[in-house]
Amino acid sequence: MTFEQLIENKPTIEWKERMNESDDLFTAENIAATNVVLDSYIISLKELKDNPTEAEILECVKKAVLSLNELNEKYDYFIETMEREELWEFLDEAARIVGLESEEDITEEWREW
Repeated sequence: MTFEQLIENKPTIEWKERMNESDDLFTAENIAATNVVLDSYIISLKELKDNPTEAEILECVKKAVLSLNELNEKYDYFIETMEREELWEFLDEAARIVGLESEEDITEEWREW
């Protein structure tokens, strides 16, 4: 998968559809704020030099997860089980694109959602 393919499949695309189908977990504001975090995450990964270290990749993951923690609290805890899985898959896949090899949940150490 490429970053472009990943961006086309951001979890927020499905969230917007669910919001339009009356899922009250989502608002235009929390979706937009999440998009900013996910886009920033992708940009930070793209800015890493060739063959980044695991530590460099995980620092990008950590920053994104901490930002999502803040959003989740700010917007009344809209990240539930399904959203957690969707976000983890997105963050994990992006980290793999730049070379991270891990069988662990790379978000767990910092995640509050």
